[in-house]
Amino acid sequence: QVQLVESGGGSVQPGGSLRLTCVLSGGFSLDYYAIGWFRQAPGTEREGVAVIRSRDGSSNYLYSVEGRFTISADRAENTVHLDMNNLKPEDTAVYRCAARWAGYQLTLAPKVYDYWGGGARVTVSS
Repeated sequence: QVQLVESGGGSVQPGGSLRLTCVLSGGFSLDYYAIGWFRQAPGTEREGVAVIRSRDGSSNYLYSVEGRFTISADRAENTVHLDMNNLKPEDTAVYRCAARWAGYQLTLAPKVYDYWGGGARVTVSS
């Protein structure tokens, strides 16, 4: 069973930075999975923020975070990071990482991801 655990959430002021970390375990390697970060604020639908496929380095971002967020993979540690800079109040949400087999087309659509972490809360407020 694929397991994902997030860490690194917290509260920051607008313009601040946070790093989220997602660790993949259960005997499964990043070589076989694409990992996405998704967020959901109260009263809104879950949306894909960034996704990475480490076997070829390809990635994709939600347009509103491009240039501010960076997704990266550490294959040796079976870990994916989401570096979030210049955070805005509208980035406030619960962030979850999710895994999907790497052979599929890279996508930010949440419904096609098979394995999910429990979530990390990010609050951006002055």
